[in-house]
Amino acid sequence: MQTCSRCQSHVPDTIFTCPTCQADLREFSTSAVALKRFQDNPRVNMVIVVTSEEACTACQTVQGTYTKDQVPTLPVEGCSNPDGCHCFYQPLLDEIYP
Repeated sequence: MQTCSRCQSHVPDTIFTCPTCQADLREFSTSAVALKRFQDNPRVNMVIVVTSEEACTACQTVQGTYTKDQVPTLPVEGCSNPDGCHCFYQPLLDEIYP
């Protein structure tokens, strides 16, 4: 299940346009917005795709650490979780303090 960052609507992973506000979820889902912030932040060295222990096979294949320009998009295509993809991004910081 995706969340629209503009109106906070919960939308199934298979839908790419928010039915409430018409935002393109490939750009305005909370996951897409988080990834963009991490990619724009010079302190973020790499991005980790985190999954749960119960993750489906599709999600398990993308779990790992990526360079900022090689991160797979979320939700994971082919995710078979009935509640939608539960993967999320986590930044790997180059430095913690300014």
